[in-house]
Amino acid sequence: MARNKHRLAFFLLRHGWAKESKENFLENLAMLLSAGLDIYGALDAVQAENRSRLFRRLVNFLISEIENGSTLWQALEKTGTFPRQAVSLIRNGEKSGNLPDNLKVLVAQRQKEQGFYGKIRSAMIYPLFVLSLAVVVGLGTSWFVLPRLAQVFSSLDVKLPAITQWLIDFGYFMAHYGYIFVPAVLAFLIIFFFFLFFFKYSKFLGQFFLLRLPGIKKLIKQAEVARGTYILGTLLNSGLPIVEAMDSLIQSSDIRAYRRFYEKLKVGLEEGNSFRKIFSQNRTFSRFWSPAIEQLILAAETSGNLPNVLLKISSSFEEKVSGTSKNLAVLIEPILLIIVWLAVLAVAVAIFLPIYSLVGSFNH
Repeated sequence: MARNKHRLAFFLLRHGWAKESKENFLENLAMLLSAGLDIYGALDAVQAENRSRLFRRLVNFLISEIENGSTLWQALEKTGTFPRQAVSLIRNGEKSGNLPDNLKVLVAQRQKEQGFYGKIRSAMIYPLFVLSLAVVVGLGTSWFVLPRLAQVFSSLDVKLPAITQWLIDFGYFMAHYGYIFVPAVLAFLIIFFFFLFFFKYSKFLGQFFLLRLPGIKKLIKQAEVARGTYILGTLLNSGLPIVEAMDSLIQSSDIRAYRRFYEKLKVGLEEGNSFRKIFSQNRTFSRFWSPAIEQLILAAETSGNLPNVLLKISSSFEEKVSGTSKNLAVLIEPILLIIVWLAVLAVAVAIFLPIYSLVGSFNH
């Protein structure tokens, strides 16, 4: 029974429950270990200050596993609640005696990742808000206003333009079936966007679409380069072997195209090839890491300074992400205004054309 409770708790933690507690765990553990507490005291302190039952169950499991002879990384690996890169860094830290420092590296990585993805989200929030508002207003107008306009126009003895006739037909449709049509459209949009951008097994389709949109494509690539080179640089700096670091990078990437790119890099490195040979044999890699980045990595590989160069690349691209996200918002705003303006213009033309025709007939 206890084992099943643990499994349920681990499953819920993996899928976002007690997220704040989970994110603070590594940071608090790093501070407590740096202050001189042993692993038991640090875990007890973390558990005492946390109110989440799920998370307390996780910490209880970790303590019991360590008491039975497991290391921290082995206990964490059994839970499956933390990504592989975190487990690898903790394992490396325990072996080298630098566990507090490696935990701090993990905390910094998570903060960086949240910053990168936060910039992408902030760039997308405004256009999504405007489009959502336009859809809601459009459906509301169609449901409540068009049926009344349809009644008015149908009573006029005037030949109606095609656009107006279409508007009237749609108004009658909404009058009879709007209570079904509007909820169905909203439900379809919610389900469509969920499967396109959030569902684990189909969100690569949304990524494929976004990676072909001008501006957004540039922002995503810059953010992934900054994030990937930062993770790889910090992992190498902490003492992980290059192949193991690449494996952690693959697990941490959320973009399918880049994950495949990292997998090909890892295969080449596992075969004992240098970056120079790998890049020369795969010309398509320049779609993910530009020729300038490749040259920097080749120079760093020759000089033995790869981790620091990767971190410098990350810092440079982090600044580019900030600039691109601001420019993207400025670029998208007028495009959205034009789309909304065209929709309003079409409705206005459909309404005023028959009125103009009616006034003209009075003059004759």
